[in-house]
Amino acid sequence: LIGVYTNRHGERWELQLKGSGKTPYSRNGDGRAVLRSSVGEFLCSEAMHYLGIPTSRAASLVVSDDDVWRDQFYNGNIKKERGAIVLRLAKSWFRIGSLEILAHSGELDLQRRLLDFIIQEHFPSIAMNDSNRYLEFFSTVVSETANLIALWMSVGFAHGVCNTDNFSLLSITIDYGPFGFMDSYDPNFVPNTSDDEKRYKIGNQANVGLFNLSKLLQALKPLLDPRQKQLASQILEGYGERYYIRFTELFKTKLGLLGENEEDNYLIAFLLKVSLLC
Repeated sequence: LIGVYTNRHGERWELQLKGSGKTPYSRNGDGRAVLRSSVGEFLCSEAMHYLGIPTSRAASLVVSDDDVWRDQFYNGNIKKERGAIVLRLAKSWFRIGSLEILAHSGELDLQRRLLDFIIQEHFPSIAMNDSNRYLEFFSTVVSETANLIALWMSVGFAHGVCNTDNFSLLSITIDYGPFGFMDSYDPNFVPNTSDDEKRYKIGNQANVGLFNLSKLLQALKPLLDPRQKQLASQILEGYGERYYIRFTELFKTKLGLLGENEEDNYLIAFLLKVSLLC
């Protein structure tokens, strides 16, 4: 993260470099990116934006003269590729993992300070003096995550690596890695060649969203009282219904279905099944 930029419209954007080299958070990686994946992120993030799907944006792409060694298909065949750096931006890069790691290490004071900062900066509808602000925050993230994944499904987008560190607290699409779009309907479609167990197959994205939100709730629980914990669990239980309602709305719009008809859901399921058979 290299800084925060406020444009002429008063919009605040956090600027981040991908592929610039090692940082304290690079773990065992080299912190570099190859041209192939950088072009993919640039094009896809912009495409997602113009499809109306919340996403990070790509501001620029710079090609590097340095060589980067990568095993593209994870089959032991390491090849030299051209390096690149993407300057990408988002309203925030905070993820579920940002809170999860603090809860795991028992840094509750820091977690509370960070959560208050996130709410104050990015959730203006939540009052900072509201004793239920963390509950309201969780409810918003649950609802918006359900909306985001339904939008992914409406265009056949598979993220590829839906872990908690790749799920935005602002419910935007971030960290484009081994993503892909279905050429034809297949709920088992997996764009990530290293995902042998198909954990992140496109048909499992809604379930993975629920798993990640349960991890978020687990991280928030030390900051909630018993009543709030119970209410938060009820909110999480409503995730499936919220996702299904939004999914149905989007597919009814795609089919041009107007009004409410109990046969609509059957028609959507039938057409998806027909697409699979084709």
